[in-house]
Amino acid sequence: LIGSLQATRALMVAAILLGLVAVFVAVTGMKCMKCMEDDQVKKMRMAVFGGVIFIIAGLAALVATSWYGNRVARAFYDPFTPVNTRFEFGSALFIGWAAASLAMMGGAFLCCSCPRRETSYPPTRGYPKNAPSTGKDYV
Repeated sequence: LIGSLQATRALMVAAILLGLVAVFVAVTGMKCMKCMEDDQVKKMRMAVFGGVIFIIAGLAALVATSWYGNRVARAFYDPFTPVNTRFEFGSALFIGWAAASLAMMGGAFLCCSCPRRETSYPPTRGYPKNAPSTGKDYV
């Protein structure tokens, strides 16, 4: 195979493996999981880290799919390519673009769930409100 086709295959395999790692890292950071439940900040950071890995996996899939799509488009409009051997965009390219978009969007949603920074102010305390007197004050 030519080098560009081998590179697109390698990018897609890397995207799949990164997506699998991102699933495990992001699941560790979910609020409903018992793992790391003693430190919520680290748990949220794990979710954000999983989101970053999802974005990287989506970018790898997007580059691979677009690179192959560019190759197909150039071969289609090349006048020296025989008519019976011309490729067109198939469903696999559209599925690849959709998968890359969904992976990047999901990673962005996970990254938006980052923990808020703690302020240096002490936490506010709620003071009890005085209940209206009913006339029967018990001691």
